[in-house]
Amino acid sequence: MSLKTVITYLILIVSFGVFGQSAPKDFKNPILPGFYPDPSICRVDDTYYMVNSSFEWYPGLPIHRSKDLVNWEKIGHGLHRPDQIVYKDGLKNSNGIFAPTIRYHKGTFYIITTMVGQKGNFIISSKNPSGPWSDPVWIKDAPGIDPSLFWDDDDRCYYTGAGIIDKSGGEWPGKNGVWMQEINPDTGVLIGSKKQLTYGHASNARWAEGPHLYKIKNEYLLLIGEGGTGEYHSVTVFNSKSLWGPYIPNHANPIMTHRHLGKTHLIGQTGHADLVQTQKGDWWSVLLAKRQNEGFITLARETFLAKVDMTVQESGITPIYNPGIGLLQEQQERPNLPWTPIPAIKERDDFNAKDLDLEWNFLRTPRSNWYTQSNGQMNIQLRPEEITQLVNPSLIAKRTRNFNYQVHTKLAFTAKNKNEKAGLVVYRRHGNHYQLLKSKKEIVLIKTLQKNNKGKFTPQIIATVPFQDKEVIFGLKVDGLKIQFLYGEHEDALKSIGDAQDYTIVSDDVAQKFNGVYVGMYATSSGLESKNVAKFDWFFMKGKD
Repeated sequence: MSLKTVITYLILIVSFGVFGQSAPKDFKNPILPGFYPDPSICRVDDTYYMVNSSFEWYPGLPIHRSKDLVNWEKIGHGLHRPDQIVYKDGLKNSNGIFAPTIRYHKGTFYIITTMVGQKGNFIISSKNPSGPWSDPVWIKDAPGIDPSLFWDDDDRCYYTGAGIIDKSGGEWPGKNGVWMQEINPDTGVLIGSKKQLTYGHASNARWAEGPHLYKIKNEYLLLIGEGGTGEYHSVTVFNSKSLWGPYIPNHANPIMTHRHLGKTHLIGQTGHADLVQTQKGDWWSVLLAKRQNEGFITLARETFLAKVDMTVQESGITPIYNPGIGLLQEQQERPNLPWTPIPAIKERDDFNAKDLDLEWNFLRTPRSNWYTQSNGQMNIQLRPEEITQLVNPSLIAKRTRNFNYQVHTKLAFTAKNKNEKAGLVVYRRHGNHYQLLKSKKEIVLIKTLQKNNKGKFTPQIIATVPFQDKEVIFGLKVDGLKIQFLYGEHEDALKSIGDAQDYTIVSDDVAQKFNGVYVGMYATSSGLESKNVAKFDWFFMKGKD
């Protein structure tokens, strides 16, 4: 056998191992595990693009691409330059970037979304969904949140948003609505008059939001979320023969919900959906839901996929979710599309690439170059900012994607003063996190707990061990609702520090609100200036459910 033949054969073996797996009959939900709420989707030819909310995390608006609606590859972020939008210090937990919509029209991608806690609603655009994306076009006089765009057959564009424009309200708690107005999507200028389309599908229907408008078989279909993003979350639809309404609640409402299953069902809090039609004419929906982990929600809101039959009933066009079942499924038959697997998210980052991997995020916007990735190291400057504050600390972190996972990282760091610390962090919000840190003479494990997103909190030292070597390997292992922290000189011989801790402090049930759990590398000089640098050689994260 010639050398050329051997090389070709080896290439084929490697290629088959990554991409050549046989096409499965079924797929597993969620299609985007971990903190990926409020999904919005569009199709261009045979390729699908999806965007999700990101709240106070930067880069914002993660964008994924797929050929088969099951395998999704992250290709960029809509907000990827610090000067696009500055997430200011003081931006609260779960404020920031809410509920985006992604749409494509005549060669241009558009994302419309809300910056809660700052300037409101805006549009960004790009010819390439991987970026770069434009600076925000801010929309004046657009009250509320969750904006969406819809182009009618005459190419005129319309804005739909969640809110009440006629100032009515108070008839029942949580009354909200959806309104519409024509818009120029390139300038952000609203045209003509606003019109209230609905206050929800029924009297006492709460928190109408997340609207998306479609035209299907010459009929207008308005799809929204209702009930709040908790136990009573749902998807409802409204039908109209005319663009401006009236939009009549469909008799099948709610067309998707798990509210009637109670709090013990493994998948719950379903809602905030978007629809897409495949190139073969089939309909599917992406939507958010939460999975229980021993009775707690530890992965926040995730993105699920459901089959939809677009039926015609007495109310008109009526989407039926997972016909014959009506509920989200952990596993079901996959879409009739060419199976297109993608490379797995890498478990180990050796920091050898030119650019930071797309999985890494920051809290709020870095406004100075306080980190560098070079020569196989991540170098993080110690700065006064701390993760107990609503600021941009020296923290580089990535989403958790599994109920059970382990993390290891190698740190080279010598504290010059006792205020200098660096290490590993498990973070949900500024009042709910764990820190495993190396300081001047010891390693310290710190727990911070703020219950129900309210009241004062004080970081609590859980355990300390003497340690003065320059290098250390930090680790953690999450198993169910317990988290054990580790340290040592060698990755295969790590020792426990303290007892296994309560992982529920970063769950939805304790921390509350909308964001998710992150794990990452952290350095701080605890309120004082410092020129010291913490150097991380690699970061390893592996999970299983």
